[in-house]
Amino acid sequence: MPHAADDGGANEHVPLSTILREWGRIGCIGFGGPPTHIKLLRELCVEQRGWISGQDFEDAIAACNLLPGPASTQLAIFCAWRLRGRAGALIGGIAFIVPGLVVILALAALFLGTSPPLWVLGAGAGAGAAVPAVAIQAAASLTGPSWQRRKNTIRWICYLLAGAAAAATLGPWLVLALLGCGLVELTIQLTAGHRADGTIQGLISAPMLAAGGISGGVLLSVAWVAFKVGALSYGGGFVIIPLMQSDAVSHYHWMTGAQFLNAVALGQITPGPVVQTVAVVGYAAAGLGGGILASAIAFSPSFAFILLGGRRFDQVRSDRRARAFLDGAGPAAIGAIFGSAIPLTRELSHAWQYAVLAAALVLLLLLRRGVVLTLLCAGAAGVIIALTVSSALS
Repeated sequence: MPHAADDGGANEHVPLSTILREWGRIGCIGFGGPPTHIKLLRELCVEQRGWISGQDFEDAIAACNLLPGPASTQLAIFCAWRLRGRAGALIGGIAFIVPGLVVILALAALFLGTSPPLWVLGAGAGAGAAVPAVAIQAAASLTGPSWQRRKNTIRWICYLLAGAAAAATLGPWLVLALLGCGLVELTIQLTAGHRADGTIQGLISAPMLAAGGISGGVLLSVAWVAFKVGALSYGGGFVIIPLMQSDAVSHYHWMTGAQFLNAVALGQITPGPVVQTVAVVGYAAAGLGGGILASAIAFSPSFAFILLGGRRFDQVRSDRRARAFLDGAGPAAIGAIFGSAIPLTRELSHAWQYAVLAAALVLLLLLRRGVVLTLLCAGAAGVIIALTVSSALS
């Protein structure tokens, strides 16, 4: 694919102010997660403005899906990089991320306040009850494409089951299962005489080094959790949920299980990247500064991948080792998303929440309604139930 220049992209006539405005607009209206983001970026860059060819856009999607981290965010940064190089990538990426960050931090202050109103508690309990259904729907949507790309049926199923079991039982150590599945598949696919280079080895050494260096202090702990979310999540934004839940609820006790469900729901109903859920966790741990820090660290790898490796995206897409690694890590990540529904369901504390969960499963899987609509309906049901119960008791 054509490449942007180091400091001036292939379309230098595109003003940085245009990138700021258009990427900010997508960040404001991008409800619905990665499918919506990809659709809006394609409409803007390929169909309306003709800045990027259709083939180059599809190649960029494929390359982003081979990288860990939020793929649609990386795609947004990459498209801006193609237009105006590094300056465009920074401005476009920040414009895409900040609107959702502002909204989700404002909602976090409301939902995590010391004395939130009754209707807020009801809305959170209702929307939170639907979150396990959202996890199942997210994993189901990824299963078909991954199954079609499988190299070996038995291994694919084993990786899926390993990821599901790890998400249900291992908590913060899930990332080792994802990396392990990727390395197993990489080893199998490498022909005799070829060995994995330092790129793949670095995926294991990096978290181990970070774990040794980030051991004390709330902000350092927030940084470590955010780093795992941004650099070690494969298979879409929802795989961050099992990566965060054990740390935020069980290990560091920054939030209750119910509050974590609220955080996941907020990440789904706000515009912009789903990874913004980590900002709610950071807010719960250390207030506004913690939320901003968590978001900044979680998205830093995405910027680094584009700024340092954007020129090599075509090589990444065709790299046999990168594809082999993802052939193992990808199914494991999908399994982890399925498996995350188990600990998420265990956090439900009211009998009526299971009825809301069942209704959400019907809406998402049978009626094929959208995630945002389902969560809003579940939240509204929670408000009605909370106010009704309160009136009955008073």
